[in-house]
Amino acid sequence: MSDIHIIAEAGTNHNGQLTKAQKLVDIAQAAQADSVKFQVIYPFGLYLPGDYEYGHYDIKEVIRIRTEGMLQDEEYEELAAYCKEKQISFTASVFDERGLDLLMKFNPPYIKIASCDLNNIRFLRQVAERGKKMVVSTGMSSLSDVEKSMNVLAIANHSDIVLLHCVSVYPAFLEQANLNFITTLKEEFGSEVGFSDHTGNSIAACMALVKGATWFEKHFTEDTSQAGFDHAYAMEETGLNEYVADLHNAQKALTEPTDKITDKERYTRKRARRSLYAARSMQPGEVITDDDVLIVRPEGIMDADQVDTLIGKKLTEPLAQYAPFSPETIS
Repeated sequence: MSDIHIIAEAGTNHNGQLTKAQKLVDIAQAAQADSVKFQVIYPFGLYLPGDYEYGHYDIKEVIRIRTEGMLQDEEYEELAAYCKEKQISFTASVFDERGLDLLMKFNPPYIKIASCDLNNIRFLRQVAERGKKMVVSTGMSSLSDVEKSMNVLAIANHSDIVLLHCVSVYPAFLEQANLNFITTLKEEFGSEVGFSDHTGNSIAACMALVKGATWFEKHFTEDTSQAGFDHAYAMEETGLNEYVADLHNAQKALTEPTDKITDKERYTRKRARRSLYAARSMQPGEVITDDDVLIVRPEGIMDADQVDTLIGKKLTEPLAQYAPFSPETIS
């Protein structure tokens, strides 16, 4: 079975403070995530300036929070160095070319494309030009949306892509997870597939693993009560620890052993399986009947499924009560 990659999604849950970002790195590293991912957002590389309707949000308040929640470019340099010190891979979601250029300075293992940019084909081309693995979320998208973007990347001669199945609801409940779409993505595009998980525990992720997902992304935070866009549905440290452990344990459960029956299972079988024993003392020449055979534990010489080869045969040697039958003593 393929190795899995677990992305600890810190996002902007540092609230613009480098020390908080470093604490998030510590949490991800302690949980044994494979990489820690932030979000490099320059507000006006993502939002239109001005005052306009923006769902149930006040757009001016959104931009204020985004601006106050930014790390400075030089702080990202410190953060990347901190990740290297802690021996955990550093990367980010990027939302414009400025953020992409910044991230490329740190030689990330992959570049994350958020669901909102699946159809941002100009930006997809810009990222593809950098030649890095692309991890692309597919939330809010139909299969034809994904196909169009994959065609754009194919024309750009970029094939090192992981498609993350994603339901862009925060939080998402299990009944919304639509995990069968993972199979669809694998069959349609033949690329690595993963799961960007907005549910509250590891159940959906473990199910996604069974479906063939090998990449997993999970939001986490130091404290869910903090103000900000992503804290409320993120996992705290204990939850992230359990999430990573559950996925690795689930992977172990799906790993086929070299031998179907392990040594530990053989030990169990020795006492749990039945064998064929004499119900009474018998003499040579006697014909064995069904009443003469006990089929009981423990495992012995002749297995329970050999009973039909025993009935009607003659003993060639005396056999004490409760002694095991053997092929050598019958004819």
